[in-house]
Amino acid sequence: MLIKAAAGLYSSPSLLLILAALFFGGNTVAGRLAVGHISPEQLVFLRWACVLLMLAPLLRGRIASAWRQSRPRILWMFAMGAAGFTSFNTLFYFAAHKTSAVNLGIIQGTVPIWVLGGAFLLHRARAKALQIIGVAATVFGIAVLASSGDFELLFAGGVNPGDMMMLLACFMYACYTLGLKRRPQMDWLEFFYILAIAALVSSIPMAAWEMWRGEAQWPSAQGWAVLLYVALFPSCLSQLFYIRGVELVGPGRAGVFLNLVPVFSAACAVLLLNEPLRWFQIVALAFVGGGIWLSEKGGRSA
Repeated sequence: MLIKAAAGLYSSPSLLLILAALFFGGNTVAGRLAVGHISPEQLVFLRWACVLLMLAPLLRGRIASAWRQSRPRILWMFAMGAAGFTSFNTLFYFAAHKTSAVNLGIIQGTVPIWVLGGAFLLHRARAKALQIIGVAATVFGIAVLASSGDFELLFAGGVNPGDMMMLLACFMYACYTLGLKRRPQMDWLEFFYILAIAALVSSIPMAAWEMWRGEAQWPSAQGWAVLLYVALFPSCLSQLFYIRGVELVGPGRAGVFLNLVPVFSAACAVLLLNEPLRWFQIVALAFVGGGIWLSEKGGRSA
């Protein structure tokens, strides 16, 4: 029965991408819970070290083969791991020090904007009218969120720097999503393992820099709990599910499912962190939710 369930999950892109979004949503709460208990760069470095340790038994005897297959594209794979895993998470955890978990999650809804724009520029993928309207709805929702409902702040430079960091993180993850379309023809678990190695290696300079500045913080008990969660769920399972989802439906439609992250993030933040849900966040969630529905409907018609 377990094997049958796993096979069903493997062939169901919607379920894979919804679970990935759920675990990503939990990552926003983990990012806030990490503040004061483990420093950002140590968390990024240690999470990928844990991922490699967890995956090693599953890939026993296959790591050398995976490495040989990836060698012709090793620079590309290193760039993918650095952009999608290291850069995104570094910016994410720094942003968590400056903004709320609700905001972190809602801003992740901008990933499809970057993905659709990049797909048009790189692959000449044409967006349907409903997708464009969905993107516009998401943009408006993010503008409401970033300005706390006061659009004058957008022009007065009063935007939260944590929100801006999160926007940049989303751009990096969109680059990673687009890059998945050109991934080498190799087993997806082996592919992810090589990317995790790239993420670990590319995180070393920043972790060392944090230690040199005296800002590194070894995890407390709560820090270890956060680390184990992010290593297993958003770092490992979410990424594997997302890679498989992109393989099944393409980066454009897969990226749309990331608009579910704000919904899951807001629910987790309110329930687990007791963060207040303000009126402008509710408006932003409504527009982001409408955006995912319109974009997914447009993607299906395409």
